[in-house]
Amino acid sequence: MRLLVLADTHIRNDRTRTLPDVVWEQAREADAVLHAGDVLTAELLDRLRTFGPVYAVLGNNDVQLRSQLPETLTLDLAGVAVAMIHDAGSRKGRAARLHRRFPTADVVVYGHSHLPDDSEGVEGQRLFNPGSCTERRRAPHRTYGLLDVQDGTIAARRIIAIA
Repeated sequence: MRLLVLADTHIRNDRTRTLPDVVWEQAREADAVLHAGDVLTAELLDRLRTFGPVYAVLGNNDVQLRSQLPETLTLDLAGVAVAMIHDAGSRKGRAARLHRRFPTADVVVYGHSHLPDDSEGVEGQRLFNPGSCTERRRAPHRTYGLLDVQDGTIAARRIIAIA
């Protein structure tokens, strides 16, 4: 199962910004999309849903989506326990904090910082922040993530820079 992982897209209805073409291509090919918050409007989620299932959590800027998105989400995808949250807090103590909050998760997908992260947390738990494909801020590149999950394992994981 191929998962496109996004966060911090900050897409408004005024169409001044959209996802990069490569991200739309990946959405078409993915089995599902994970969005770790700061979507801003339901329109982007609706467009992504035309390709398949979309799982999203509430970001601090998702004022219009407060009644539609949960703050956290846990799900099983191809036997992999996935937890999602927008703001994972400061880097210091993040791994332990996320493990306490989601002790059974194999991977915790988060956003907020716009800084990509693919690191090992406590007891082998994977921490995965795809960065932002629209606003790089302090990151060197705009990025998105891909996770391949199958038979209860994360078979591959990649954070991809957009040129």
